[in-house]
Amino acid sequence: MAIDSDVLVVGGGLAGITAAISAAREGADVRLVSHKASTLRQASGLVDALGYLPPTEPAKPLRDGPPTAGRGIDHDQWPDPEGPLVDPFASVDRLPETHPYRIIGADALREGLELFDELVGDAYLGSHTDDNALVPTFGGSVKPTARYPRSAAAGVASDGGSMLVVGFRSLTEYDATVFADRLAAAGVPFDVAGAEVEFAEAFRTDSKITRTAKALDRDEPIDGTPAREALAKAVSPHLHDVVDADEGVDRVDRVGFPAFLGDEHAAEVREELSDRLGAEVFEIPMGPPSLPGLRLEDRLYDVLDAEGVRFETGNPVVDVETNGNGHVDQVLVDRKGRETPYGADAFVIATGGLVGKGLDSDRDGVTEPAFGLYVPQPSDRYEWFVDDAFGDQPYARFGVRPNERVQPLDANEEVQYGNVFAAGSVVGGADVAREKSASGVSLATGLVAGREAATEVRQ
Repeated sequence: MAIDSDVLVVGGGLAGITAAISAAREGADVRLVSHKASTLRQASGLVDALGYLPPTEPAKPLRDGPPTAGRGIDHDQWPDPEGPLVDPFASVDRLPETHPYRIIGADALREGLELFDELVGDAYLGSHTDDNALVPTFGGSVKPTARYPRSAAAGVASDGGSMLVVGFRSLTEYDATVFADRLAAAGVPFDVAGAEVEFAEAFRTDSKITRTAKALDRDEPIDGTPAREALAKAVSPHLHDVVDADEGVDRVDRVGFPAFLGDEHAAEVREELSDRLGAEVFEIPMGPPSLPGLRLEDRLYDVLDAEGVRFETGNPVVDVETNGNGHVDQVLVDRKGRETPYGADAFVIATGGLVGKGLDSDRDGVTEPAFGLYVPQPSDRYEWFVDDAFGDQPYARFGVRPNERVQPLDANEEVQYGNVFAAGSVVGGADVAREKSASGVSLATGLVAGREAATEVRQ
């Protein structure tokens, strides 16, 4: 017997969650299945809409044999020489026609962000304006983003207050002094310095980030001193590192930490540290494991539960069964080695792109393995990429080609399955990593996919 629902969403990232909630709010009975844990926990927790435009001239593909030097795009063309975009909505019309935003429209992006704002409540900021905020990240850059966690708010680059960036000597992948130097070199409108302190040495190497967060949550004693007090004492000697006599600066205005200042009681941890240090405290988004990403994941899955969406993780789709009339009847899901049929009136595929394994690639080509959807690509593999590793890579835009209802199209540009809709990075046409548009594409396409899937159910 098949496990039935009105809408089955395949994929548990931001796009899949958005699609499931969108469909549920249209009155559909929704189930979500995901092969792996959500990719949100690997993400920074920032929600990007569109930070940069792609190059105005396409890179020359490699057509005549193996890669050779000098065939990539000029570094000066990417990111956009105009710099980070101020208003992402104002730039949608400048994107290629094959970009998801051009296909479904800027209004879908705006509505997707509005839905996100509703789902996360006061945990995120940025909804007061169409403009991007510039948020420092421990990657060494200032990132244009549409929404950012409240925990990162005091670090927004447009704020003119002097900044101390704190790192921990035991966390060698995050060098606060190098990061501060990069910020200064980027021309930020404030004084900035970095300091490495000893604090996380008490915790096991394999769990410093999550273990430190829990210790700050519970204010555990470290060598007899409560954790929050111990951290403040380690940082206090550096509060005068940002000194500019000409500007009258003798004490830092704000202090940025790697993003593990607590988990369940993060706001309380930041508030106490701010009081002890006499400066605003904020978190700097960093790579995995990402506590801001985990916090966002927890909040969104709570919303799924509240909306009545049933969900399960660890079960991949391995095959589809069609009715012969251009519709999918059911998919087969691998549940501990047993293929179980899941039936639905409409399906949303939100399994990710090449990085998330929603697309497969080998010497024969790039494929979408779950539903067997068509993925446009040059037949000549040398046209997939350019020699410049930092150039405009064609493969970064590979994915299914959607219509305005985000229904995947076949090689003849006809709808492949009338009741299948696509969302997120499985949709092609955008280089989301370079454009800083991954979350926006997920929200916009997820919103439309869920809405259209619910419409299909009613027909």
